[in-house]
Amino acid sequence: MHKTQVFIGAPGDHFRTRLTHTLEVAQIARTIGRALGLNEDLIEAIGMGHDLGHTPFGHAGERALATLVPGFRHNEQSLRVVDQLERDGHGLNLTEPVRNGILRHSKSRASLAGEMAGTPSTLEGQVLKIADGVAYLNHDLDDSLRAGVIQDEDIPTVVLKVLGSRHSIRMTRWSPTSWNPRT
Repeated sequence: MHKTQVFIGAPGDHFRTRLTHTLEVAQIARTIGRALGLNEDLIEAIGMGHDLGHTPFGHAGERALATLVPGFRHNEQSLRVVDQLERDGHGLNLTEPVRNGILRHSKSRASLAGEMAGTPSTLEGQVLKIADGVAYLNHDLDDSLRAGVIQDEDIPTVVLKVLGSRHSIRMTRWSPTSWNPRT
């Protein structure tokens, strides 16, 4: 719960933690899945497990740990947590689509649908993968603004054009009913 998403010991209670990120990802993914008629329970199960193996301090922490433990990947650690560490080493009895979605949710820095960990085998897993990127991009920007690390005028115009000028706009920009990939 206290693993930070980006900031160390952030002041106040409005900065994202790994727990709030996980809940937000699941919420975004369920909303998209509902609009597409997908299995919302499968989406939520993947969402709840997708970052269990993450280090503190987000991807920066993952990169730091990977220098000490070559090949460390949080998505693989998440699968290890649910398969081997939960229930005192007995693991959880999860379906293959949930396990696959957890393992394959990671993306490359170049694209929200990037192939760093492969493509999830279900549409639900693919939706979760994209929702994870939408959540962390928007929330990291929001937390950075809130912390005063950056100011509104520091955000490149192209980013504002694509994502929107306010958090509420950025989140609804990605809703299934309003998103247009051509804009």
